[in-house]
Amino acid sequence: MSTYNQLIHQYRKQFVDKGLSPELVKAFLFELCNDNQINLYLDIDSEVNENVMNDFLKGIVRLMNNEPMNYVLGYSYFYGYKMTVNRDVLIPRPETEELVGLILSRYDEFFAGKKINVCDVGTGSGAIAIALKKEEPNLQVYASDISEKALATARENARRNDCDITFLSGSMLEPYIEKGIKVNILVSNPPYIKTVEQIEASVYDFEPHVALFGGDDGLKFYREIFSKAEEILEENALAFFEMGYDQKDALTDLARSYFPDARTDVFKDINGKDRMLMIRF
Repeated sequence: MSTYNQLIHQYRKQFVDKGLSPELVKAFLFELCNDNQINLYLDIDSEVNENVMNDFLKGIVRLMNNEPMNYVLGYSYFYGYKMTVNRDVLIPRPETEELVGLILSRYDEFFAGKKINVCDVGTGSGAIAIALKKEEPNLQVYASDISEKALATARENARRNDCDITFLSGSMLEPYIEKGIKVNILVSNPPYIKTVEQIEASVYDFEPHVALFGGDDGLKFYREIFSKAEEILEENALAFFEMGYDQKDALTDLARSYFPDARTDVFKDINGKDRMLMIRF
């Protein structure tokens, strides 16, 4: 039986030969060891645990076919919370964690501990909704998606994280309008990639297209939300959106055309890219 160190070196070479990142090998093995309560770094020269070896050999084939590691593992971490992920939902991104941080800071600024309603439109895995509820229990959180499979995953994640969220099925704001739900904070990370835009093969081949592409200009779903937002917003509400790094001008112009009296602010992510839009009504 190989040691962990030997296994890493063996497959790192294969990944390099295929033009894949060799760092994936150790990262994947680390997660498998962690799931089996094994400290990879302390046991690096020990023989590989049988369960770990079986999972590694099955998973490494998928990784070598360019499948994202989080789908192979079946989970991802978001804002410190473990989330089930599968091919029915997008893998949560670090940029979206920054959106959650922005929302929480503005909640403290504008609502200061009050019990308010929040909706997460197009929730996918439920990551945003769950992180917000776990970090701020005063929030009554609603989360919606048009995909029943995505909602099943989101509900599983809410249970996994002992989180009380009301899930709704439907397109964009329709389920909130139908039920007469009003919110103080609206948040959405809608599909915003342009239909013609080239993206990484691992994303295009494995992640759900319905959650990726936002029409010819990437703004289709923002228009849908903007056109009906005032039907579900309370007075003095806030709305938050993740966006593409190159969409600042187009999206702020669109927001101002729908909400001329509102204030719009764009915030950069940790890499200095324009990533978050806040609208204050």
